[in-house]
Amino acid sequence: MNSAITSCEHPNPSQRGDDGMLSAHNDGQGKKNSQPRSPRSSQLAYAILDTPPWYLCIFLGIQHFLTALGGLVAVPLILAKDLCLQHDPLTQSYLISTIFFVSGICTLLQVFFGVRLPILQGGTFGFVAPSLAMLSLPDWRCPEWTLNASQVNISSPEFTEEWQKRIRELQGVIMVASCVQMLVGFSGLIGFLMRFIGPLTIAPTISLVALPLFDSAGNDAGVHWGISAMTIFLIVLFSQYLKNIAVPVPIYGRKEKCHTSKFYLFQVFPVLLGLCISWFLCFVFTVTNTFPSAPTAYGYLARTDTKGNVLSQAPWFRFPYPGQWGLPTVSLAGVFGIIAGVISSMVESVGDYYACARLVGAPPPPKHAINRGIGIEGLGCLLAGAWGTGNGTTSYSENVGALGITRVGSRMVIVAAGCVLLLMGVFGKIGAVFATIPTPVIGGLYLVMFGVISAVGISNLQYVDMNSSRNIFVFGFSIYCGLAIPNWVNKNPDKLQTGILQLDQVLQVLLTTGMFVGGFLGFLLDNTIPGSLEERGLLSWNQIQESEDTTKVSEIYNFPCGIGTKFCTSSCTRYLPFWPRLEHGGKGEMGVSQLTLVSQISSGKHSKCATETRM
Repeated sequence: MNSAITSCEHPNPSQRGDDGMLSAHNDGQGKKNSQPRSPRSSQLAYAILDTPPWYLCIFLGIQHFLTALGGLVAVPLILAKDLCLQHDPLTQSYLISTIFFVSGICTLLQVFFGVRLPILQGGTFGFVAPSLAMLSLPDWRCPEWTLNASQVNISSPEFTEEWQKRIRELQGVIMVASCVQMLVGFSGLIGFLMRFIGPLTIAPTISLVALPLFDSAGNDAGVHWGISAMTIFLIVLFSQYLKNIAVPVPIYGRKEKCHTSKFYLFQVFPVLLGLCISWFLCFVFTVTNTFPSAPTAYGYLARTDTKGNVLSQAPWFRFPYPGQWGLPTVSLAGVFGIIAGVISSMVESVGDYYACARLVGAPPPPKHAINRGIGIEGLGCLLAGAWGTGNGTTSYSENVGALGITRVGSRMVIVAAGCVLLLMGVFGKIGAVFATIPTPVIGGLYLVMFGVISAVGISNLQYVDMNSSRNIFVFGFSIYCGLAIPNWVNKNPDKLQTGILQLDQVLQVLLTTGMFVGGFLGFLLDNTIPGSLEERGLLSWNQIQESEDTTKVSEIYNFPCGIGTKFCTSSCTRYLPFWPRLEHGGKGEMGVSQLTLVSQISSGKHSKCATETRM
């Protein structure tokens, strides 16, 4: 499953040979737990089980935080108007800090106990549409006086109650809907469905994660095409053209003390370098008044001082906590709408798991890992509701794209990113500083990242017979409907009226989510139109999953610290769909081969035969 977008002549950017290349072991911190690499993982700078030096983990974790920053900040800002907070930037910064903090917790839970792939967790846009639909109901529409800045006193109890009762309602419906996601994941229903999901389902699902976002990415980039083009140029320059250029850097080692070694800087930090350079130039153009100062002028949002209110009003230190807005409330209409968003989020996440595994040199995730991943995402949504982010959590597809560009698939990097998110949520000023990244810089980044994600989805078709008219129809029809149907529903929301408000909300969310439409059609057509397993790509797909080293699968996807293999090995756990299966000969379980071996030894058979039986 070699990724078409990951190739590198220098597989380790910090490998040191006789030419004096920088070594990850200089400070006594090498690639821990490094295993012999497969052809796929040899193309990576750091594979999933590798541990880069601590300073690389920090910088790469910051890069992942910056990649997710646009989506993390956008969700609370989108909800602000319908929460009656459009004239209260201080509370908006509180929501931003809260979503940072919860995303950090959920990322660490996913990496250590979930699917165990290096996937960042953050706010989901799948919950935005049903949330806005619920807040647009007559009972929850903002009073007219909250829309007038001159009449809003953000410190008054009356105003505080107006926005808090709305976010408490969001908290309640998200927490109830998250229980459905946990049930689907931990019960094994997702794992059961995976036997029917092949390349023709995964390909349109992953591709349609990014393709429908061309409009929003183009709008952000179009704020100032010059800045966006420069950001794109820098990221492409660093990640594609300069990736094999080694830069001399000073380092300090225990043996050689201070000396200079070469480091593949551009290969490891293309996104971070591109963002920082573009951001700095925007700051220079703002100070020199090169960008217009009129809010209605083209290019105004490229200034770095347009979000200055968040920075000046945010506190230095604030610790988010569950129930900070009060006791959550629940309404049936909101629950049905959020459940529709949960369904879309689960479909997207399964596709993200496979895409991430491909990019980081890992085997495809087994069923128990997928079950656990979806269940932990449901737990993350429950925590997000309890903390009051106004949103849930899901796997971030743009960070999967970052893995393909940086070629760093280490799990420890995402652990560092989770810790960075926790710090950003606690230190309000730091989070506010990152929130001032100009819109066109983020837009340029999205154009690169979403292109990578789309290509990763399409690359799954390499296992399918694309000379078959059946497969061409299934993929083409699925991906085209995934673009056309949501576009029509968004333009004609009044035409989708059944007379039942809850059903209207469910249909509205499902039919405006391209990845759900395309993935569902691909799933339906691929499993109903006659075709051989080889033609559908399921034969190659299953062979790839079965041909992977069982030891590597266990090492990547099993619980950490020996849980399930050395501890908690009760026979009852074998009935849990999310629990890793013990290998033959594992502690607490006697496999068939062991029983045969005992039988042969007791009957006096030759030891050679016993050895062959064990094999």
